[in-house]
Amino acid sequence: MSLFLLQRLATALGALIAASVVIFLLLEILPGNPAQVLLGPEAPASAVAALAHQLGVDRPPVERYLGWVGGMLRGDFGTSYAYGTPVADLLGERLAVSLPLALLAMLLTVALALVFGINAAARHRRFGDVALMSLSQVGIAIPNFWLGILLILLFAVELRWFAAGGFPGWDAGLLPALRALALPAIALAAVQAAILARITRGAMLEVAQEDFVRTARAKGLTREQALWRHALRNAMIPVLTVMGLQFANLLAGTIVVENVFSLPGLGRLIFQSLANRDMAVVRDAVMLLCAAVIAINLLVDLLYLAIDPRLRAAAS
Repeated sequence: MSLFLLQRLATALGALIAASVVIFLLLEILPGNPAQVLLGPEAPASAVAALAHQLGVDRPPVERYLGWVGGMLRGDFGTSYAYGTPVADLLGERLAVSLPLALLAMLLTVALALVFGINAAARHRRFGDVALMSLSQVGIAIPNFWLGILLILLFAVELRWFAAGGFPGWDAGLLPALRALALPAIALAAVQAAILARITRGAMLEVAQEDFVRTARAKGLTREQALWRHALRNAMIPVLTVMGLQFANLLAGTIVVENVFSLPGLGRLIFQSLANRDMAVVRDAVMLLCAAVIAINLLVDLLYLAIDPRLRAAAS
């Protein structure tokens, strides 16, 4: 077991190092000078050079990379070029919106996917199965930003149940904050729930052919009861894999939805920082998202061991 954990931790560390190199190189090849963007196109060359030196963007790339990585290891994420505030403070403020949004969307995704997927498997090749899978196909085909616009038109403009956008802040109370995140969470969860429902259905149908499920049916359980009580845990390995990837996508893929709903989240910060050539913020934000994806994958590997005793035995 200890060797398994060490191998996974070493893999995660290697992935973090590789991600930092790729992120730095990709941002290096982007055109534009942050100093020029901040001062404007009409600024004199001497002023641009002085600001570039002050920001440190005129140093050699290797020196800047090592300084960036060393600063992150010390907990120093640098200062934003455009905002003039510590990047760590900006990321913390925006994560207070993006992380709850991703968690709420993931909760909706899992709840809808398990209900739809297991019920579709219980009604295999019957009307309920066909109807639920057809609905999931529609969910996969709808872009989340377009669904977000439709939700605004229906629930904000016509019915006036929710605000069309914005975020009141957690200081305004839990209920107003959750109301502001409800429509964006539904827009994000629809596509992911449709995908996960199909994965759940396929995994449940595969496990439903096992002898222990037939034994449970022979003892008097209905097909739905046998699937929920006995087959679900054994079908969770592929489902967990997709859930881990989906949560990472929800956390990293909120740029468009946050702009549709005018949410001050991490995705919108990245979008604005790219427009301002604020590479200090972009580097740290993207690195944070990469670290979250790697951490989630590591957590999924550990959950495999908790669910499947055969994997625990193999790891030992």
